[in-house]
Amino acid sequence: MAFEGLAGRLQETFNKLRGKGKVSEEDVNQMMREVRLALLEADVNFKVVKDFVSRVKERAIGQEVLKSLTPGQQVIKVVNEELTQLMGGTQSKLNMSPKPPTIIMMVGLQGAGKTTHTGKLSKYLQKQNKQPLLIAADIYRPAAIKQLQVLGEQLKIPVFSMGNEVSPVEIAKKGIEYAKAENRDVVIIDTAGRLHIDETLMNELLQIRDEVKPHEILLVVDAMTGQDAVNVANSFHETLSLTGVILTKLDGDTRGGAAISVKAVTGCPIKFVGMGEKLDQIEPFYPDRMASRILGMGDVLTLIEKAQATVDSQKAKDLEKKIRSAEFSFEDFLDQLEQVKKMGPLDEILGMIPGLNKAKGLKDLKVDDKQLAHVEAIIKSMTKEEKQHPEILNASRRRRIANGSGTSIQDVNRLLKQFEDMKKMMKQFSNMAKTKGKKKKGFKFPFI
Repeated sequence: MAFEGLAGRLQETFNKLRGKGKVSEEDVNQMMREVRLALLEADVNFKVVKDFVSRVKERAIGQEVLKSLTPGQQVIKVVNEELTQLMGGTQSKLNMSPKPPTIIMMVGLQGAGKTTHTGKLSKYLQKQNKQPLLIAADIYRPAAIKQLQVLGEQLKIPVFSMGNEVSPVEIAKKGIEYAKAENRDVVIIDTAGRLHIDETLMNELLQIRDEVKPHEILLVVDAMTGQDAVNVANSFHETLSLTGVILTKLDGDTRGGAAISVKAVTGCPIKFVGMGEKLDQIEPFYPDRMASRILGMGDVLTLIEKAQATVDSQKAKDLEKKIRSAEFSFEDFLDQLEQVKKMGPLDEILGMIPGLNKAKGLKDLKVDDKQLAHVEAIIKSMTKEEKQHPEILNASRRRRIANGSGTSIQDVNRLLKQFEDMKKMMKQFSNMAKTKGKKKKGFKFPFI
C-alpha cells in the first residue's frame, strides 16, 4: 500500500499516546516532532508540513485536548481531522453536465499513464451506466492512437480517431460532434503529453480547451515522482485551470507525499487514484478514508464497496447455507478465494479492516501472493470427489496432488489442516448465530 512507511511511523508514534490518562504539552511537542519528520520523509511539501504541524499543535495544546477525558485519543482525532482537511476534506466528484455530453479533457506528461487512465476512467463511468466515447487526440506519440483503440476494443467503448495528420483541435471538435450524433453522454479526450512542460504543449492544450470548453480538465500525474508530481500539477493548474487530478501508481513503493501535498499546494482536488495495472483498478479519492488508512484505522466503507462490486450475491447466499449445514467444500473455498482476489491485493484488503494490524499475531501481517498461488494449485490438482470429500485424501492421493501442483506433501498437509480448522471456526460462527438468535434476515458471516 502507498504510505506504508509513513503509516508505520505515525501509528508507532500514536501508540505511545493511546490509553494515556494525561497528555502534557511536552508529550504533544515530542509527538509532533516525530510526525513532522515522518511527513518530510514521505516527501510531503515542507511548507505543507509546517502549517499542518502548527494547526495540530494549536488544537492539541488547547483546552480541546489537554482537558479531555481521553487526551491520547483526542490528539489522534485532531490529527485525523487535520489530515483529512489537508487532502481536500470531502470527496470531489466529477462535474457532470446537465446537458450531455459531459466533456472530460485528460492532460499530463508522457509516462504518467494518461492513455491507460483514459481507459480506466471510461470503464468506471461505464459502470455508472454512462455511454462514453474516447477521442484519440495524441497525434505525436508513436502508437498512442493504436493504444487507445486497443483499450476501446477491450472495454467495448468506441474510439473516435482521424489519424495523425489532422490537428488535435479539429479531432476534438469533430469527435464531440460525432458523440452528439451517436448519443454518447460522456466524451473523454486523450491529449498529447511531453517529457517535460513546454510552451508548445501548453498552447495546444489551451487551444483544445478554448475550442471544446470541457466540463473537466483532469491532470494524470505519477505519485511515485513525489514533489515533482506536485510541481507538475502546479504548472498545469496555473495555465489550464485544472478541475482535478488523477494520481497514478498510488499502490507502488511510493512515499505518498504527492497525495498529501497536491491539494494544499495547488488548490486542485484529487478526484481519482490509480491503484494497480488492471483497467478496473481506479478509485474515487476520499480524503477521510485515506487519512483513516494512513493512521491505521482501516477503511470499512471502501472494503464494503469493493465487496459489493465484485462478490456475487447469489453465490454468497448459497455459501452461507452450506456453512450453516457444514457442507463447505474445497470447491467453495476456491470460489471464495477467486472472488476475494478480484477485490484487489490481499494486503490492501486486510489493511482496510480496522484494528487488524494491532490484533495479536497479525501485527505487520504480510500476505505472500506465491502462497495463495500454491493454495490454488493444490486445490486445482484435486479431483472433484476429493474437493467435496477431503477426508478420503490418503498418503498416495496427497503425494499425487503435491506432484501435480508443484508443491510438497507438507504443503498439502498444512492446507488440509488449515481447511479443517476453518470449517470448525465457521461451525462455531453458525452455532453462535443460532444461540444468539441472529439467524434472522440480514445476518452475514464474516468475509461472505
